[in-house]
Amino acid sequence: MPQKITERVGVYPGTFDPITNGHTDIIARGARLVDKLVIGVARNIGKAPMFDLEERVELVRAETAAISDRTGTTIEVRSFDTLLISFAQSCGANVILRGLRAVSDFDYEFQMAGMNYRLNHDIDTVFLMASEHHQFISSRFVKEIAQLGGDVSSFVPSLTLERTLAKVRA
Repeated sequence: MPQKITERVGVYPGTFDPITNGHTDIIARGARLVDKLVIGVARNIGKAPMFDLEERVELVRAETAAISDRTGTTIEVRSFDTLLISFAQSCGANVILRGLRAVSDFDYEFQMAGMNYRLNHDIDTVFLMASEHHQFISSRFVKEIAQLGGDVSSFVPSLTLERTLAKVRA
């Protein structure tokens, strides 16, 4: 009996406030694993974002367009304010991609993956380790360093750098 060929759809969720080179690295590597990658930009007002939701969606779209062109993978950027598993279901995803920077990330992500699996057995979580030169980058550190006048140019893509510095100077 022939196997049913299905599109591999992945969801890569995050706040992306701002999107970093670590995020784009995971997106580029994750795009090689799926036919379509939906980047879910979480509303998450509890984190008091520097960029509003629409700005974050716009930056993620702009900073990932070249990845889509390079890999041939369809990349879609959407905002969401629901449970991650509900968002993944609405996208038709069969995998959730998560990046891990350090052992401390693993504990939280492992628990989240277990809960998501209990909520929907058809969606698996795949962990990608951060590349060695991106392991220490976090959006929180980027914002703090920028606000204190430090150089964040090696941590974020060019448009995001420009927009982050404009926010800090405002």
